[in-house]
Amino acid sequence: MIHMKVINLTSNPGNVFVALGFIFSLNLAAQSGDIGAWVTRPDRSALFEKQSDSLNFRSWKSGRAPVIVVDDRTVYQEMDGFGFAMTGGSAEHLINMSSGVREKILQEMFGTGNDEMGFSYIRMTIGASDLNSFVYSYDDLPEGETDYHLEKFDLGQDRKDVIPVMKEILALSPGIKIMASPWSAPAWMKEAYNVRGGHLQKDCYGVYAHYFVRYIQEMQKEGIPIDAITIQNEPLNSNNTPSMPWYREEQEEFISVYLIPALREAGLVTKLILFDHNLDRIDYPLALLQNTVISDYADGSGFHHYMGHMDAMTTLHLARPDKNLYFTEQMVIENPGSGEITIASQVKRMIIDVTRNWSKNVLLWNLAADPMNDPHTDNGGCPMCQGAITIKGDQVSRNIAYYVIAHASKFVRPGSVRIVSTNTGDRTVELTRDEQKQLIQRVAIQEDTPVLPNVAFKTPDGKIVLIVANNTFNSQAFQVQYRGKYAVIPLEPGAVGTYIW
Repeated sequence: MIHMKVINLTSNPGNVFVALGFIFSLNLAAQSGDIGAWVTRPDRSALFEKQSDSLNFRSWKSGRAPVIVVDDRTVYQEMDGFGFAMTGGSAEHLINMSSGVREKILQEMFGTGNDEMGFSYIRMTIGASDLNSFVYSYDDLPEGETDYHLEKFDLGQDRKDVIPVMKEILALSPGIKIMASPWSAPAWMKEAYNVRGGHLQKDCYGVYAHYFVRYIQEMQKEGIPIDAITIQNEPLNSNNTPSMPWYREEQEEFISVYLIPALREAGLVTKLILFDHNLDRIDYPLALLQNTVISDYADGSGFHHYMGHMDAMTTLHLARPDKNLYFTEQMVIENPGSGEITIASQVKRMIIDVTRNWSKNVLLWNLAADPMNDPHTDNGGCPMCQGAITIKGDQVSRNIAYYVIAHASKFVRPGSVRIVSTNTGDRTVELTRDEQKQLIQRVAIQEDTPVLPNVAFKTPDGKIVLIVANNTFNSQAFQVQYRGKYAVIPLEPGAVGTYIW
C-alpha cells in the first residue's frame, strides 16, 4: 500500500524538502479540534445549513483523497465584503412591506448572529438604474432648461425608499461598505435630451463633477457614508434605460481635469473605482491609469462578468499591483420553484474564481424583486433580473444568489485576507513509500493536482475559512492539510461547503 502526503509548492517552493523531511514532527500540536461546516446541496435538502457531523483534524493522512493544503503564512488581498445592489426597485419592495416583516428579513440578511447571513457590501445607484419603476436623476429639468449651479439638486425619490431602507441596514451593520454608481447624467447635461444613450456634453463636465460631490455630501448628511464611487455603470453599453456611453479618452478628461479636483476641493475621501464594465476590456482602466493624475488618485478598477474571462483581473493585477480590484456586478438567477439549485458552479465562478483573481469584494445584481422580476424600465430594462430574495407583499423567498453570497459573507468578514490553498491544477509533491522497500520514502511531483475548486481566508479574529465547490458528478472526499494535520471531509456532487476552524 502506498502512503502519500501532499504539500503545496506554490506558496514557498524553497522550503519543500525541509517540509517533506519533517512534516510529521512539525506543528503536530497546532490547530486541531472540530471544524464547523455549512453546506448547500443541489437537491435543496440543505440550504447553507450547519452540519451536525463532527469533522476533526488528526495527525495522519488518510488514504488517497486529494489534499487541499491551507497555509496562512502567505496572504493576498484584504476583503471588503460580499453583497448586492440596493436598486430603487429593491428598496421599493422592501419599504412597502410591513415594518416588522421588513425588520426581520433585513436582520436575517445583514445581521451577524447565529442564523444571519452577514451581507457586508451594498452597491447603490446614483439616480435610477434599469431596475427602477421609472427613470429619475437628482436634478431633472424640462428640455431646454439648465442648472449649472445645481440649485435644484435634491435626492428626491431616494428619500422615499432607498434612504430609509439604507438607514435600517446601517443600524444593523454600521460598518457596511457602500459603493455608488450612476447609469446616466441628468438628461439636460447630455448631447441629446434622452436618458438612454447619448454622451455627456463637454460644457457639462464641470457641473457633472460637482453633481458627484453633492451626491456624496447629501448622502453623508443622511448618515449614509459612500465608501466608493464608480464613474459610469457599463460605459461601453448604450442599450439600457438609463445609460450613457463614455469613450475612454472622454472619461480620462472628465476624471483628471474635473472630477478629481472637485473631490479634492470638497475634502472628500470617497474612493474612485474605474471602469465598472466587462472583463474583456481591461485595456480601458489600464489606459486611464497611464494618466498620472488618475493613477495617483484612483483606488482601483471594477468589473462585471457578462463577457471576458475572470483571470483578466489577475492580468490587470500583474500590470498594476499597486491598484485594487473590485467585482461590482453580476446577475445570478435560477428558475423559480426549481427542485434543484446549481450552487456549485455559481460559487466556483462568483466566490472562488472572483476572489482568487484578486477582487476585494463580490457584488451580485440585485437584492430584491417581485415574482415577475419587476420593477424594471421599459426599452432597456432587465426582465430576467431576479433578486437575491423575491418579495410578494410580506412573503419572502430566497433564491440562488442569496445562498451564493451567504457561503462567503457569514464568516469571511470585512478585514479578512485571502490565504494560500491548493488550487485545481497546482503543482504539488507526493511523498510515497517504495513498493519494494517500505521503509524507504520517495518523492514525486504531481503536475496537475485534481483538488476541488476552493478558496481560503483568515479572518480578523484568527479563524480559517475554506470554501469548497464540488462541481463534479461524483461524491468526493477531500482532505485539508493545515499546519501538518489532516481532516477528511465528504462533499456530494453539486454541493458547496463552507468550513471554519
